[in-house]
Amino acid sequence: MAAALPVAWLNGAFVALAEARISPLDRSFLFGDGVYEVLPVYDGRPILAGPHLARLARSLHEMAIPNPHSAAGWLALLDELVARNGGGDMSLYLQVSRGAEPGRNHAAPAGLVPTVFMMATPPSPPNPALATDGIAAITLADPRWKRCDIKSTALLGNVFAKNAAAAAGAREAILVADGLLREGASSSVLVVLEGRVHAPPDGQEILPGTTRELVLALAREAGIGVTVAPIAAVRLAGAAEILVLNASGGVQPVTRLDGRPVGDGRPGPVFRRLAAGFDDYRRRVAGTPAL
Repeated sequence: MAAALPVAWLNGAFVALAEARISPLDRSFLFGDGVYEVLPVYDGRPILAGPHLARLARSLHEMAIPNPHSAAGWLALLDELVARNGGGDMSLYLQVSRGAEPGRNHAAPAGLVPTVFMMATPPSPPNPALATDGIAAITLADPRWKRCDIKSTALLGNVFAKNAAAAAGAREAILVADGLLREGASSSVLVVLEGRVHAPPDGQEILPGTTRELVLALAREAGIGVTVAPIAAVRLAGAAEILVLNASGGVQPVTRLDGRPVGDGRPGPVFRRLAAGFDDYRRRVAGTPAL
């Protein structure tokens, strides 16, 4: 993974990332008491900024953490962060914690000032093998807490799942609970069954996916049927295609699941159409207002 870009934002100022410091009494450090977002940037423009910032506002509301900025205020800071790091393509990480306190108390003291941190990372280099080989994944019982709709910095369950996938030689862990598909450890999951794209419904069990909603809209525009409903985990074994989606990686095909081929073991036609639609969307919105 490439090193982060040199300029960050911390508590009201742009700073050199190497010099950024927070208190060890910050509640994000002590408790994971914070939320975050990751926004992709193409040609200097944050993509899906509106949905990402709306999800950030929702996560803050659910955690009862004051939102430090309006959507327009956030975007101005993000644009400046992109410019200070040279523009072009990158990913932006922004995090808001409840703030630092004088001690360590499970119940948060009133009146804390949120800690705001943002940084940028260069994009991963293109992987030509993705379109020909796809990626491997495993299924795993969901080890996370019960409010996965909040994009919390408390990601120990996700880390556990990612480590399990890596130990199995896979890229992603697809999480299941109560006999149902949930999502990936760091992705949304779509399943292609009988020519239709199937997606689990939003709820407290999964994170509302900004990239997922875009890709589902692109599928409908392309005339591909879409069903949003609970998906029995046993149906994964008979899927023609399985796709994982996130802001940084876009659309990726899962071609092996638990060591067995998905479909014919190669990226399928739905992946190719949706990946092409996603790339076309990025090109179309380049240079347009982000909000």
